[in-house]
Amino acid sequence: MIEHVLAVYKLWFEYRDNFPRKSRYTLGDRIDARFIQILELLFAASYQSREEKLPTIARALTGIDALKFLLRVAWEMRVLDTKKYADLSEQLHEIGRMVGGWKKGLQTKTPAPRAGERRA
Repeated sequence: MIEHVLAVYKLWFEYRDNFPRKSRYTLGDRIDARFIQILELLFAASYQSREEKLPTIARALTGIDALKFLLRVAWEMRVLDTKKYADLSEQLHEIGRMVGGWKKGLQTKTPAPRAGERRA
């Protein structure tokens, strides 16, 4: 999953070079920072215990939604063309589904019984 986000970030990084200068260092930087935040959160979650993962994954999902919004703003301001916006949005939608599935999987799993305990 991290590799998928990294691939989309690399795609964004190429697109960012075509942003007008006045948007590159404002909106472009915000989008860039959000991508990096999501990568950091997913990386951290991959090493955390189950209890720690849920809030981290929830923050990553919020970040993905915010990133989609910022990309929409860039598209509406015409600093990101329609094809590039569609490419990024499609990939982010897929990443959101993957992360959402990870979160749901953690929420629905019942913990294994401890040694000596029996399930009801």
